[in-house]
Amino acid sequence: MSGEAFDHKEYTASLPKRPGVYRMFDADGEILYVGKAKSLKDRVTTYFNPSNIVPKIQALVQQIARIEVTVTNSEAEALLLEYNLIKAHKPRFNIVLRDDKSFPYVHLEVGHDFPRLAFYRGSRSAPGRYFGPFPNAGAVRDSLNQLQKLFRIRNCRDSFFANRSRPCLQHQIGRCSAPCVKLISREDYARDIAAAVKVLEGRNDEVYGELARAMEQAAEGLQYERAAALRDQLAALKQVQAQQIVTAEGDRDIDVFALVGEPGEFAITVMIIRGGRNLGATSYFPKGALAEPSEALASFLMQYYAETPPPAEVLVNLELPESEALSAALTQRAGTATRVWRPSRALPARWIAMTVENASQALRMRRARRADIEAMLADLASLLGLEAPPKRLECFDISHTAGEGTVASCVVYGPEGPIKKEYRRFNISGVTPGDDYGALRQALRRRYERVKAGEVPVPDILLIDGGLGQINEVYAELEQLGFGGLKLVGVAKGPDRKAGQERLIVHGDAGAIIPGPDSQGLRVVQRIRDEAHRFAITGHRKRRARRHNESVLETVPGLGPAKRRALLRHFGGMQGLLRAGVHDFEAVSGIGTTLARTLYDHLHPGA
Repeated sequence: MSGEAFDHKEYTASLPKRPGVYRMFDADGEILYVGKAKSLKDRVTTYFNPSNIVPKIQALVQQIARIEVTVTNSEAEALLLEYNLIKAHKPRFNIVLRDDKSFPYVHLEVGHDFPRLAFYRGSRSAPGRYFGPFPNAGAVRDSLNQLQKLFRIRNCRDSFFANRSRPCLQHQIGRCSAPCVKLISREDYARDIAAAVKVLEGRNDEVYGELARAMEQAAEGLQYERAAALRDQLAALKQVQAQQIVTAEGDRDIDVFALVGEPGEFAITVMIIRGGRNLGATSYFPKGALAEPSEALASFLMQYYAETPPPAEVLVNLELPESEALSAALTQRAGTATRVWRPSRALPARWIAMTVENASQALRMRRARRADIEAMLADLASLLGLEAPPKRLECFDISHTAGEGTVASCVVYGPEGPIKKEYRRFNISGVTPGDDYGALRQALRRRYERVKAGEVPVPDILLIDGGLGQINEVYAELEQLGFGGLKLVGVAKGPDRKAGQERLIVHGDAGAIIPGPDSQGLRVVQRIRDEAHRFAITGHRKRRARRHNESVLETVPGLGPAKRRALLRHFGGMQGLLRAGVHDFEAVSGIGTTLARTLYDHLHPGA
């Protein structure tokens, strides 16, 4: 059944004027678009209106082979169903929030006499309290850094804490009260933790009053050293308060959203306010933005709050026709009342203005970067004699130390820059140590078997960090896999090995291309090659570090892989193992007295 055969007039005439969700399919049964509607009949009919000349909508309508609808009891139900369908099918014409990282939090651990505050990202299933979400990792680390200065809360892992015999450097620089060696009582540490929690909750004034009263009591009791320490804490807390950009009346928790741009190129910025404190902003650039701005923002909000509970107030810069239904859907999801609204005056309006400016700036910067990349790719196409600028480039590199811990990297680049979610590393095994050609062949084979299976798109250009030898080896492997026609380019260093002197060796061409240091095409090649090099080196270092920890323990008689991993996990690495005693080893599951003594003697020969 073709798109032209779909009789939209007959179909739309039969639709009810009820809230619900519609799904548009192509001739192959693939879902093109999922939408919600207050009135299914009115909304679906607009797509086929002759006056609707939006190019993306026309492109969508031409592919429609059939439409299915689901009637719901309310707009709120339609919102929730639309979100579930978009999440499950990821239609290419829908707004899709592609940043799959979860939001960072500050985590307060429980079950420990001296709990720590730590950076946390992931499922909030572990016991303890979570503060956030924060817009990015930097905001979490800044908060933790301030709390360490203010209250000297420990930040070490429990395995490190349990094996201390003297204070660490954090105590020496005034960032930790050294509870590991009992330099602070459990009660005093608990008081500091409680104060830190109040600061995280935005109750700075309450903490300030408590510290001021404690300082006066200490001074009256002639405890001058304690009074001086509390005075310093008060000064530090006042400095933290002064650094806040915006402070709200009371202790409001608010998320502020601003959408700018046009269909197909939106920027959405969210600014997070917790306890009246501005924790910063982060920007998103949703893909497949076919909808109008208000509909796109509503769809984005449903996806944004899929894993993160919404606050009591969600401010938006656009008038959303379905704001009441959206509020009801978020309230139903969170279990607490949430209001979605557009402010027009006072402090909330200033927050909206600030967020709009951030979104506009983010979109301008993104367009500038894209224009720069497009110019570089166009110049590269001219250098290599391509008919059009490449849309997808891959680059491979190899890293090892004297043949040990060999890792190959594959990075992917597109018109908008690095596509990091498609980066891959390959741990190389079964080749002669130091054989870069063999490592490269293995990595290429593993990668392009997946390309051949249709799991990964075929790149327009394949870059290899190396010269003619590497190119010939790679071509032989690619030809066996059926990719002999792929544009294969080696990036060889110049005579002085300086940036700008690189030569591009294209497989099948007689001579090398020397673009010169001012070439825009060479600049994009350098970026991709350097990124592949960085990605390979970091992977190699991680693998080598793991291998080193394991290899030291491999020579201990009776210590198998499972026990080695249990020891490293318990003590947090080799440094913790080296500080541990025989009794500490015995506390690890599976380590008896005899093995603990053998392990200690092995780690401390001659002791």
